[in-house]
Amino acid sequence: MKFICDTERCIDCNGCVTACKNEHETPWGVNRRRVVTINDGIPGERSVSIACMHCTDAPCLAVCPTNCIYHTEDGIVLHSKDQCIGCGYCYYACPFGAPQFPETGMFNHRGKMDKCTFCAGGPEPDTSEAEFKKYGRNRIAEGKLPACAEMCGTKALLGGEANQIADIYRQRVETRGYGPELWGWKIAYGKPKRGGEIKAKGDLPRGNQIKGDSQNDPGRFPQ
Repeated sequence: MKFICDTERCIDCNGCVTACKNEHETPWGVNRRRVVTINDGIPGERSVSIACMHCTDAPCLAVCPTNCIYHTEDGIVLHSKDQCIGCGYCYYACPFGAPQFPETGMFNHRGKMDKCTFCAGGPEPDTSEAEFKKYGRNRIAEGKLPACAEMCGTKALLGGEANQIADIYRQRVETRGYGPELWGWKIAYGKPKRGGEIKAKGDLPRGNQIKGDSQNDPGRFPQ
């Protein structure tokens, strides 16, 4: 289960942020999701919705000294507030700034970590009152999408099974006319001509690419 934000569609409406706050009733000062604008006010401006990306190789999970962060069978990264000691290691390790710590007013006291749960709750029984108080609503157990992705008016934010959302994004890029000219395209979506796995390791040209094409020239980007 993964998130992907299509920057060509995001309009910085913050509907995903509001939906998350409303759905889970997060404490003051904690935003599990936020919208970041790059090149604000100049040509090339883009907005991207950021939260926990539920990494396959999550750095927060690797540094947690109490092992309170764990993967579910669906690949969702969750945590146990009962085991969290508020050390903040996950906050420093996460490249997306996903772990949040509510401000208590006490010096050097972070409290229990809070983060995006992909609307999948926590270790408590699904849809229980205890789970809601600690982690918010468990929409995944109800067979629904995360609230932020469901609320997105332009469908820029997609959340769900990784292969399905990758297929949707690939179709969008092809429709826009980028396709194989987009740097990294063949590495992410290309298929070898004679079957087998794509060899995409190291800094040398990939086996599934044509010598001298845009994939092997980092200096060429779509205009």
